[in-house]
Amino acid sequence: MISRDQTSADDKDRTRRLQRSAAGLLYAVLVAVAIWMIRDFIPAVVWAAVIAIALWPLLTWLEERPLFNHRSTWLALGMTVVIALVFVLPFILVAAQAGREASDLFRWFQESLRSGIAMPDLVNHLPMGSKQIATWWQENLATPLGSSPAVKHFHSATVVAMTRHFGGRVAHGLIVFGFMLVTLFFVFKAGSKLGEQLLEASRRAFGSEGASLARRMADSVRSTVTGLVVVGLGEGALLGVAYAVTGVPHATLLGMLTAVAAMLPFCAPIVFLGAALWLLTQGATVAAICVAVFGFVVVFVAEHAIRPVLIGGAARLPFLLVLFGILGGAETFGLVGLFIGPSLMTILVVLWNDWVH
Repeated sequence: MISRDQTSADDKDRTRRLQRSAAGLLYAVLVAVAIWMIRDFIPAVVWAAVIAIALWPLLTWLEERPLFNHRSTWLALGMTVVIALVFVLPFILVAAQAGREASDLFRWFQESLRSGIAMPDLVNHLPMGSKQIATWWQENLATPLGSSPAVKHFHSATVVAMTRHFGGRVAHGLIVFGFMLVTLFFVFKAGSKLGEQLLEASRRAFGSEGASLARRMADSVRSTVTGLVVVGLGEGALLGVAYAVTGVPHATLLGMLTAVAAMLPFCAPIVFLGAALWLLTQGATVAAICVAVFGFVVVFVAEHAIRPVLIGGAARLPFLLVLFGILGGAETFGLVGLFIGPSLMTILVVLWNDWVH
């Protein structure tokens, strides 16, 4: 016969389980509502997290220096300002260069409206399709652009709509960038204590495996940033020298553009092939071939030898998973997906290793 005390204890256990379940459901709802409320700021938070993870070893090293003892605010402010300058300075340089050449561009545009754009001689030397291209060019671009069939649909309303859309995108990007800097400042200010708290939270929620997985994901993000940024800067520097040697105008700015494009897999050829095509139109055939060949050699070595080692080395990811993580992450999450994708691939590798072992 079941005693009254035992029945009471069972009822208390059942009540306790229901309370825990209700509390868990309430916490989940509150977290979901909070995430939905700040959904427009999630890209800024994710970008701040990626940058903070990449610079975390530097932050912890600086925190240990006597100069920054009890000066976490100044350290966070200094690192945030440096990050802002790294992003902003290239745009300032490009804008300054564009401002210096705006008058020439405006004169060229006015002349094109009056007399059209002359067809480059390169078209006549193409191995195929030169006649079709030449015919289309003469009908659409060689005539005054004001009456050209190719540009007749670009009436004032279309231009205004395109300008408004572009302006809206730029404003949105600046807002995200500003909130990213603010978030980054507070993350840097929290310092190593925040990292310890996150690891402890992972350990409590998922055990020691959760903390280990969090470390592996952070290492993956850090190695991905290193692989994309360092390799991109290296490609831009080498090809910038090639531009300068072969006489491509604005070699420094073009090298910076190549570096940015090289941070995206297989995008650098778009820039250096454009430079080679410009050299070809100027009659510098040998220089154009040298730029194209040198560019392909640099990209091949960087993409197939250096970048996979830097990205997959710390996370121990195969090259194919690195490639799928980068490209799939970029397609799914946008630019920040370049860093999220390899982290998700790391989770799959860890889960697979745990399963087979």
